Amino acid sequence: MRVELDEPKCVASGQCVMAAPEIFDQREEDGVAFVLDEKPAAGSLDVVREAVAICPAAAIRLME
Repeated sequence: MRVELDEPKCVASGQCVMAAPEIFDQREEDGVAFVLDEKPAAGSLDVVREAVAICPAAAIRLME
């Protein structure tokens, strides 16, 4: 599995960082999220799926 984040779509809400701080972080200058771990371990997939589901901009995808 691979995590993709469409940064131009990101609205900087921080929901993904709160759901999965080991996978996502935000830039200090504008709050836009970025991916820390594009290929997370199987044990992290539930929190990544949660981040995908709660992203208000639908900017995150989990590619299989």
